Amino acid sequence: MNRKLIVFIIVSMTVALLGMLGIQLYLVGEAVKVKEGTFVRDVNQVMQQVVMRLEKEELKRQYEHHMSVMSRRSGIMSAYDSISKSMMEELQRPMTAEEYSNFMRRVLIAQEMLQDMMLGYSEEKGGRSAEPVRIDSLVKAELRRSGIDTEYELGIYSPTRNALLFQKTGRYPQKLLEEAFAFDMYPTITPSQYADKLLIYFPHEKRFIIGQLSDLFVLSGIFVVIIILAFAATIFTIFRQKQLSEMKNDFVNNMTHEFKTPISTIALACEALRDNDIQKSEALYNVYINMIDEENKRLGAMAEQVLQSAVMEKGELTLRKDRVDLHEVLRQAVASKQLMAKSRNGHIFMELKADNAEVLGDKVHLTNVMLNLLDNALKYTEEAPQVVVRSRNIPNAVEISVQDNGIGISKSNQKRIFEKLYRVPTGNVHNVKGFGLGLSYVKAVAEKLGGMVGVNSELKKGSTFYIRLPLFHS
Repeated sequence: MNRKLIVFIIVSMTVALLGMLGIQLYLVGEAVKVKEGTFVRDVNQVMQQVVMRLEKEELKRQYEHHMSVMSRRSGIMSAYDSISKSMMEELQRPMTAEEYSNFMRRVLIAQEMLQDMMLGYSEEKGGRSAEPVRIDSLVKAELRRSGIDTEYELGIYSPTRNALLFQKTGRYPQKLLEEAFAFDMYPTITPSQYADKLLIYFPHEKRFIIGQLSDLFVLSGIFVVIIILAFAATIFTIFRQKQLSEMKNDFVNNMTHEFKTPISTIALACEALRDNDIQKSEALYNVYINMIDEENKRLGAMAEQVLQSAVMEKGELTLRKDRVDLHEVLRQAVASKQLMAKSRNGHIFMELKADNAEVLGDKVHLTNVMLNLLDNALKYTEEAPQVVVRSRNIPNAVEISVQDNGIGISKSNQKRIFEKLYRVPTGNVHNVKGFGLGLSYVKAVAEKLGGMVGVNSELKKGSTFYIRLPLFHS
């Protein structure tokens, strides 16, 4: 897959993802607006119901008061008529001056009493009887019936006095005057410009509306995260496949060159043996035969390495579980690589300090593991190689480490060196050969035996590879 196509795919997916997120945010915003409109409608309906209930109660109270006043006035008029009739009858009989004077005094007293009673009843007013507690209980009941379960502040404002006559809590006086829902109290009884205003304010209105859409937000968030993760995974897979393609191409090129050299050497040796112009001797025959034998072994080793990689790829790597002394394995591996180290004026040292180095494993594969580590330590060293092989016991395990004075490995490459086909860039070292299969094989064997493998390294300061395997318990 070429670079332009990858860039096009990434840009297209990014634009599509941003567009989808924009549409999602727009739809969520519209849903919030719809909920806000529904909330306003429900509050208006609730408060209209409350105002209607209050007005009905006030009309009923005023009617009952009016009827009571009329009944009392009727009683007073009856008493007045009775008193008047009694006095007129008394006035018909003869009276002395003193009796007349007393009579007139009683008449005046009766008139004053009747006038006072009439005046008192006429001055009685049917003032608004609705108490704040009653209003609050009506509002709370209607809000609950409409499903509005959030904190609210209630108030009564008098335009004629320009003052708040009542506040439920007293915590939001300014909000009540500026942001509250306002409704005329007793709208059919009192003109609007003089009517008291019933105010209601919701301090957590936004939180309540968003809370009603919480399921929508959660689902939207989950879907968006899933899409983003899928997008990231797709991009990662594209780059990963591109890297694998490049690594496989490198592997094929390396394998071609690796196989080409021994094949060419064998072909030259065979051609020389068939050439009649070259005088043959037993020594010369031995040289060519040894050359063919060495190159044949080299081809076999490379083929075996590729086959092992295929086996690991299929997950079919099977190991024997025998009692193995790692010190013995290390001595054999070091002995086979010591000549290579000395050919470069180097040396492999051993510091075997583990009291117990017996593990349950496959001796052949463990030997290949140690040979791989030693081979890397020698190959990736520019100067005379100085390799130290150590062993030590840690709780319930034995640790084998191979330390070199080579070119080292950067932190970014350390994370990938155990991946199949991955090869660390070698800088100016151009004669390092390999397929990038050795360390992935080492890791597979160590994990199959219940152990682990790791590395400590710094550029230009060498590397230390270590393997930890569980001890054998009889």
